[in-house]
Amino acid sequence: MSAATQPLSLSRTGPLGRLLDYAELVKLRVTSLVMMTAWCGFYLAAARGGVTSLSWTLLHAVLGIGLVAGGTAALNQVVERETDGLMRRTNRRPLPARRMGALHAATFGVLTAVGGIAYLAWAANPLTALLALATAGAYLGVYTPLKKVSPICTFLGAFPGAMPGVLGWTAAGGKLGWEALALFAIVFCWQFPHFFSIAWLYREDYEEARIRMLPVVEPDGRSTARAVVLYSLALIPVSLAPVYLGMAGRIYFAGALLLGAAFLWAGVRLAALRLPATSPQSKPRARQLLQASVIYLPLLFALMMLNAA
Repeated sequence: MSAATQPLSLSRTGPLGRLLDYAELVKLRVTSLVMMTAWCGFYLAAARGGVTSLSWTLLHAVLGIGLVAGGTAALNQVVERETDGLMRRTNRRPLPARRMGALHAATFGVLTAVGGIAYLAWAANPLTALLALATAGAYLGVYTPLKKVSPICTFLGAFPGAMPGVLGWTAAGGKLGWEALALFAIVFCWQFPHFFSIAWLYREDYEEARIRMLPVVEPDGRSTARAVVLYSLALIPVSLAPVYLGMAGRIYFAGALLLGAAFLWAGVRLAALRLPATSPQSKPRARQLLQASVIYLPLLFALMMLNAA
């Protein structure tokens, strides 16, 4: 039975059910990670500038960035509602499950994203608002349509995906710099093992929905495994850049090395199987890589903040 013929999820009633639908619409877990990364960027910029990191500006910045991220996620689901309905992992979202109308979700998404951008311009600075606008535009205008066209969508989508730390940095300091680029590069490299592990796990879903992720286009898995290892390997020196830029100290240096080695090992274990992405035996290691990616990034940024120079 295809995902499209699966029964719709049960209706949710009452205020709690509606709240849960909105949480799914804004991809609350992803948006929370965006806000955490933005907080780290703000904290590090504030530390460099001798400004207190616990301020109303921090609260305004993280909230504004969260609004833009949540609104963009909602608009993405409006655009992809038919595609989401074809996949088991997404067909219970509010739109494909018909618990929410597309016009309602689109209105909510536009108001939330535009409101977040305006909020950032007022509460932080115009640069952060402009970068947030560009990030949302690239995600919706480049990454989202390219998912049905070419595997290059992952590469191009990694650019807006790597922006939260930069937004936090500019919200505190009002300007870009090498430090912001270092935060960008860390998240940019991290995204490839993370998203390729998801695509490996749910390859059949993506194929059903005609999403051109690398494991779908090249099901032998060799190109995907090679990309996972190369980006995980590149992440190790990239994650050490904050030390050389004076953003973090020796404790972070040692921790980043250990975390990077562990993350790389998770990718190497998947690649070492030499199994195609269609193989059920490869799924457990793809899941372990996904779990490692989810653990890696918050720990790395927490360590960076705790050992900020």
